[in-house]
Amino acid sequence: MTSSIEQALAADRVIDITTTGRKTGEARRIEIWYHRVDGRLYITGTPGARGWYANLLEHPDFTFHLKESTQADLPAHATPVVGEEKQRVLEAILASLAGTLTLDAEASPLVEVTIAPAAA
Repeated sequence: MTSSIEQALAADRVIDITTTGRKTGEARRIEIWYHRVDGRLYITGTPGARGWYANLLEHPDFTFHLKESTQADLPAHATPVVGEEKQRVLEAILASLAGTLTLDAEASPLVEVTIAPAAA
């Protein structure tokens, strides 16, 4: 992975993701935040049903688009996070945001992101 991508993954927060629609099979691109916890990348959202999350459950391979300090389209894979690990990660994310967001561990979607080795 180039140093500009590594720096962006460490410092940036806002990205776009392109998922594959679970019903249509079409590409769906949205803007979203990502978070780093213990050196790992995560995407979460406010409580409730989220199209991006349903798409990733059906088609876990997606594109992680860096767009702040550098631009790069990285092939990635999403793995749902559940149970005690989900609670731990969401608590760490909330602590890093200093009260600017509320997440409910039961209802908030959470996936761990793995950047494909070819992009690394």
